[in-house]
Order: sequence, then C-alpha cells, then structure tokens
Amino acid sequence: MLPVEHNDPINAKILAISEDKIEGFVREPFQEIANRSGVGVEIVMARIAAMLRAGTIRRVRQTLLATNLAEGALVAWKVPEEKIDAAFDWMFQRDPFSGHVVLRSTDTASAGSDYKLWTTVKAPQGFSLQTHCELLAKKVGAERFRLMPAKGIFTLGVGHVRRKTIEPGTKGDQPAKMIPVQRVELSEHEWDVLLALKREFTPEEVKPSPWVSRANEAGVSLEEFCRVAEDLNARKIVGRFSTFLEHVKPSVGGVRVTRFNALFHWAVPTGREVETGGEVGRHHILTHCYWREAGPEFRNVNIMAVAHGTDKRLLLDHKAAIDQHLRACEIPVSYTNVFWGGRSEIKPSEISPRVYQEWLSEQGKN
Repeated sequence: MLPVEHNDPINAKILAISEDKIEGFVREPFQEIANRSGVGVEIVMARIAAMLRAGTIRRVRQTLLATNLAEGALVAWKVPEEKIDAAFDWMFQRDPFSGHVVLRSTDTASAGSDYKLWTTVKAPQGFSLQTHCELLAKKVGAERFRLMPAKGIFTLGVGHVRRKTIEPGTKGDQPAKMIPVQRVELSEHEWDVLLALKREFTPEEVKPSPWVSRANEAGVSLEEFCRVAEDLNARKIVGRFSTFLEHVKPSVGGVRVTRFNALFHWAVPTGREVETGGEVGRHHILTHCYWREAGPEFRNVNIMAVAHGTDKRLLLDHKAAIDQHLRACEIPVSYTNVFWGGRSEIKPSEISPRVYQEWLSEQGKN
C-alpha cells in the first residue's frame, strides 16, 4: 500500500509543487508536477490518486479566478448562538454558492467579534449577491450580514506543506502586485468548456492526457478544448492546477496539516490600500491577501490576509513581523485584529448561471 500522509518524503516533494506551483492551464499537468518535483510521473500520479482516495488530498482541480466570473464576497454573519450550528450546516450542505464556511472567534471581545459565521459567497452572472444573501439570511435566521467584496487580490494560493518551514518575516524581494477584480463575459461555448475544465478529478482521472475526457464531456475536440482553455487563461480567468490538502481535519492516520487558521485584519488610510496590500502580500506565510472594505462594524478594516499553521504562537509571530514591516514602511495602521477559525468546511463556490437558476427554482418549491 502506498504511503498517503502529506509528510511522507516523496509525497511532500510532490505536494510542494502540486499545491500551488502549477499556474494557469497546462496540457499535461501531472507531467509538469513530475518535471518540477523531480519525481517520476507514474509515481506522481499513483501517489496523488492514493492521497485523494485516502482523503489526505481533499480535491484535485483546475482552479479559476472566479471573482472575474461571478460577483463574490467574503460575508460575515451575525446569527443567534442557538442557531449558529444549523446555519453553518445549511450554508455548507444546501447552498452551492457558499464556498468556505467557517466559525471564527477573537481572543478578546472586539469590533465585529459577534459576527461568528464567515462564508465566501458567489452570485453567478445575472443574479444579485445582495439578494442571494438576503435569501440565505431568511433561511438560517441571521440577524445581520456584512458583504465584503474583494477590490483587489494580492496573494492567492495554498502550499501548506511548503509553508511549514517558513520563518516569521520571510518575504519576497518586491511588493505583491494587485490583481484587480474585473468582470469577464463568456459565450455559451466557453461556458461548456469551463464547466468541464473546473470539475474535480476522481482518482481514476489522475492519468496522462486528463483533458481528453473533459473535451468529450464538453462536446468539442481536444484541440478546441485546449484552445478555449488557453484563451481563458490569457484572459486571467484560469488560476492554478492544484491538489488541495485536507488541512482542517486530521488524516486517517491522525496527522494534521494545520491546526490554526488566522484571518488578519488591518485598517489603513484611504488611498494606501494598494501599497499596504503589496507590502502585506509579499510575506510568504500568507495563503490569501485581499483589499476588502469591512465597514464600521469592523472599525473600517480594509486589508485582510489568511495564514495557516500548527502553532498559534508562531502565527502571531508571523503577524508581528508583518506589523513591524508596515511600521518600517511608515504605513499607519489605526486598527488590527485576528479572527481565529474553528469549525470549517471548504468547497468551491458554484459559478454557473444555469446551476443557479435550477437551485433558485428548487428553493421556490420549498
């Protein structure tokens, strides 16, 4: 039986590349992982398939920059304590458009600490995010919600295995460049290819030339499938080909990838968001960094970042290093905080207008 833990030496070499280093659309993604990891392609495919079957890898898929395809936001929900677990379950199990569903807390009572349920939500093109969240609020009994759409993205990746050995303060030579959020319209033909492209891989699909069956699914030739995918990539719609580790729950062998999920908040002066996001986002520990407007409920926080780790103190040391860097850059921070993740479920947010229309019809029947 093949080793399936993320810390097996061969698996770790594969995952250091496959988590977040294969950018854009690649015609032979498993061969590319092999080339860059130095592990033979047959071993790469066998190990990824085995980790996927065991649940060490949660999913294998071509990611999208979905913020450009659907209106999206991080949403903080104020839900009565007695309803919060049922609200969590509803969002995770019954709303395909909610992605990350996380219960968060702060170490002390602070701005926004009564917003304990946090989700990422997408509303496909042609539909309203505000209306969707109003519907969700009625379904789960939320008292209030705060929409925080991304205005810019500075860091977006995973790489938990690679980040385990990063020292506090480790950062890139240059500030992170902001990816602006901009709406992209697709034709029906492009949607056909995109929906086949983004579907999660089964273990049986981890094989050479994996896009052949997806092209058949989309009803096009392999060459046409790749042409459309490469065009979508050039238009900044395609993200990475990634293997996503199960980083919240322990593996079948009881091994955890991470224990703590920290959402860092900073409030900086209006007009300095791009500069600050670049300086924060260059720190290698971060898996996400965004410009989001959190509003008065959160003391006007406008830069948010996420880091994961197995040691809470070490994560706070990473944040302290980022805070020190901002001081060195003479960027004033009027307020900062950390929201810690507790119970958590993660799935890709659905972005298909077709799926949304079907879901809406089903909600009407209920």
